[in-house]
Amino acid sequence: MWGVIMLAMLGIFFSVHSAGLIEDVPLKEEDYHQIQDVYAVYNNVGYNCFIAAGIYVVIGLVSFVQVRLNKRNDYLVR
Repeated sequence: MWGVIMLAMLGIFFSVHSAGLIEDVPLKEEDYHQIQDVYAVYNNVGYNCFIAAGIYVVIGLVSFVQVRLNKRNDYLVR
């Protein structure tokens, strides 16, 4: 749960171009001269965070379904 919350928050902060996260953005020296390039990299990192949060949710749902199915199979009489 915490991974989804944290990645979603990071995605939001990267999408609004938070200055505190500049060290976490993979920028080259020449990228600092064009603000559009910096914003594009910020947006890409934000999208990646949202995608990772979505993957966490999907894997969590699959795991939850599998646990429920396995518990139900334990109660079946053979």
